Amino acid sequence: MKVLVTGAAGFIGSTLAHRLLDRGDQVVGIDNLNDYYDVRLKEARLDRLRPRAGFSFQKLDIVERGAMDELFSASKFDAVAHLAAQAGVRYSIENPSAYVDANLVGFLHVLEGCRHSRVGHLVFASSSSVYGANTRLPFSEHDNVDHPVSLYAATKKANELMAHSYASLYGMPCTGLRFFTVYGPWGRPDMALFKFTEGILAGRAIPVFNRGEMVRDFTYVDDIVEGVIRTVDRPARPAAGWSGEHPDSATSYAPWRIFNIGNNRPVKLMRYIEVLEECLGKKARLELLPMQAGDVPATSADVSELERAVGYRPQTPIEVGVRRFAEWYQSYYRKPA
Repeated sequence: MKVLVTGAAGFIGSTLAHRLLDRGDQVVGIDNLNDYYDVRLKEARLDRLRPRAGFSFQKLDIVERGAMDELFSASKFDAVAHLAAQAGVRYSIENPSAYVDANLVGFLHVLEGCRHSRVGHLVFASSSSVYGANTRLPFSEHDNVDHPVSLYAATKKANELMAHSYASLYGMPCTGLRFFTVYGPWGRPDMALFKFTEGILAGRAIPVFNRGEMVRDFTYVDDIVEGVIRTVDRPARPAAGWSGEHPDSATSYAPWRIFNIGNNRPVKLMRYIEVLEECLGKKARLELLPMQAGDVPATSADVSELERAVGYRPQTPIEVGVRRFAEWYQSYYRKPA
């Protein structure tokens, strides 16, 4: 297939591009290379992709309507994996406009491009953050998600609704994937594992919110990517028997689906830190802090729908995934413990 990967210089996008190329797909990657975090890391990810046969890259911002129109007009994509977004829950409190631009306006341009060029399947990144104030665990796609606690979460919920409208109006297959706390080699510096590793190796106290009383469904990046690829290969279809009398939040009369992708083995944050300490051979100094605005105390994914639909569920334990990250970090930054 010819696949457009937006956010190709990002953590998940670059990993996905490698996997698609490995199986013989042609990949067009786009990214605006913004400075939300170290652009050198984004460039390093691209440097690993550029020499590969079948890969091409354009520096392009999804917010630029004209450039996006030209991209879709110039290429016939079989599928689009839309991973570009303004990420980060806490940053959305400080810079809300960035989320409206990238996550709403930019997403509209992706939808319009897919519609006009008749893309076979749009798969887009949603987030576990859409569950917001929900407390019943594990989170199910069939649950109502109308109570986001951050603007970032609200934009991801909006993406799901926008995609549904296009699936309904134009018969355009759309699948949203709710990612649960992704980690692994080449990860984002604003994520907890990256910050913890950096702090421990530097001998600094690491900030631990909610005084460590957090539970997360940490999901290794290769598991996420496997789920994305299997989903890309199975365009969404209308759900048989869907009823407006009893509407299901995860399916539709239109070719639209929502799936969780999480490890389905929630881990206490303190255990996550313990595993990292073991991998680095160095103890962490903890700065125990209150819960931050926009955060939730626990996440846990019900992945039974994903397994039923694509025959796969994430399976990498944190003991394996965290060690792989620690090894990559120390090699990339040349910082032995």
